[in-house]
Amino acid sequence: MTRAVVFAYHDVGCRCLGVLLDQGVEVPLVVTHEDSAGENIWFASVARMSRERGIETIAPEDPNTRDVEDRIRRLAPDFLFSFYYRMMLGPSLLGIPRRGAFNMHGSLLPKYRGRVPVNWAIIHGETETGATLHEMVEKPDAGRIVDQEAVPIGPDDLAVDVFRKVSGAAGRVLARSLPGLIAGTAALKAQDLSKGSYFGGRRPEDGRIDWSQPAKRIHDLVRAVAPPYPGAFTGLEGGRLRVLRTHLLPGREAARARAVLHAEGGRCLAACVDGTSLEILEAELDGKALSAQEFANRIGARRVSMS
Repeated sequence: MTRAVVFAYHDVGCRCLGVLLDQGVEVPLVVTHEDSAGENIWFASVARMSRERGIETIAPEDPNTRDVEDRIRRLAPDFLFSFYYRMMLGPSLLGIPRRGAFNMHGSLLPKYRGRVPVNWAIIHGETETGATLHEMVEKPDAGRIVDQEAVPIGPDDLAVDVFRKVSGAAGRVLARSLPGLIAGTAALKAQDLSKGSYFGGRRPEDGRIDWSQPAKRIHDLVRAVAPPYPGAFTGLEGGRLRVLRTHLLPGREAARARAVLHAEGGRCLAACVDGTSLEILEAELDGKALSAQEFANRIGARRVSMS
């Protein structure tokens, strides 16, 4: 029987762990993370799934320790798999499995190597992304590709919508790749890293809206960081306005020096510097939901300049 040690977290971790077990791979150990008290945990739990399946589970602060390495070495795995595990695995760990170490990444590599690839793809206005199974090497997300599958990004898709599509693609990619990996017949393809780029993590403060940007750029930011992520935000007359969902309106007027917020026909609108407008569909002001009518009552016929 093929044996694999799995490093996993999040929805993709659960989906791909399930694929391994469904295809008869023995998983004697799962390495995951403790949930962070400061994080919005909206996704499935690998730790819970592993316990329910009777799999030994650990959550070390650092997987690259002698204790963890020795523990995995004693298990003599054929493969290591990493499914949305958040830490880099060092060369000593990667050298343990007889048949190789493989990672599932949430983009169409070599595009969007690095952290939070779904969010970055939306921020940059991409119309598709996907899931890629690739060989793990010391350099992040740089190993040879086993297989990948594209998924569309709709014009109003939020990051959570796209992430669900990517999770489905990840499961399908792994399911069709496993037989070839186990049989030793999988054809791996080297990446051309010059055709991609690497992106780092994002912080909640990176969601601040830059009103000097075109409307579509702002719309893409809102979609990329909408709940369950921290959300896009801006200042509004001494308060903090979280912009949670927008819609890019058709048509364009003359460019303007500054973006303005205004109410019109029961709608909350942002007229942006490129002459295109956004309708703000969902918002919060200082932590409380703000309806379009409440916004209209607050600003009346004024046009509030944004900077």
